[in-house]
Amino acid sequence: MTRYVAIGDSFTEGLGDTQPDGTERGWADLVAAGIAAGEGEAIQYANLAIRGRLLEPIVTEQLDAALSLSPQPTLLSLNGGGNDMLRPGGDLARLVELTERAVRRCNEAGVRVLLLSGADPSGHLPLGSRMRPKGAALTEAVRGFADQYDVVFVDMFNDKEIQRRHYWSADRLHLNSAGHRRVASMVLDALGYPTEAHVIDPGPSASRSLLAEARYYREHVLPWIQRRLAGRSSGDDRTGKYLDWVSISSPAVPERS
Repeated sequence: MTRYVAIGDSFTEGLGDTQPDGTERGWADLVAAGIAAGEGEAIQYANLAIRGRLLEPIVTEQLDAALSLSPQPTLLSLNGGGNDMLRPGGDLARLVELTERAVRRCNEAGVRVLLLSGADPSGHLPLGSRMRPKGAALTEAVRGFADQYDVVFVDMFNDKEIQRRHYWSADRLHLNSAGHRRVASMVLDALGYPTEAHVIDPGPSASRSLLAEARYYREHVLPWIQRRLAGRSSGDDRTGKYLDWVSISSPAVPERS
């Protein structure tokens, strides 16, 4: 039986794919359901990702918890570093080292690894042009050792389709439901479950008015700045949404085992 655990930040938690009951679904949940459908049987799934997390706690605290699950996972997905790159400065070599160390730990434990580079939001963000080179460099560095460790690597950062405005939430930092569906389709295909890449055709993009821009800065940018100044994170006092194995039978909703 496949036992799939996901670790990471808001990208893996599923922010932006908000369901009618207010919960966040996301690409990892969709991948779990897709694997179950592909296998034709229920799988076990856990999601330890927490919004706002930097890479170090992802590859220490979350990875420790993931490898401690019983029974042990057979597949682990890892994405992180986006929150590190949103902060001034940052040590790219350190991010690469942390990622590679996490991959080695999984290999030593006999757990198959799926690495993802996050989708590139820089075209929509204030000062995004400063962020993009960091994301591109991290993506290429991870690609450089992915083959060495025989991991599955899915490069969403260089996917031009998902960079279109229509795949992003109102905060311009997190994917919306269509964006998460596209990531899930590409991940499933890379894992060996043939899936056509999800594409939407929303028509031409409308220009953003000054009023809309002012609202965006008031509702999304200023709160983010205030959290940074206060030393707080959107993920403070939060835990992952599935801390232990849940049973997934496609297309059923997760049920706690």
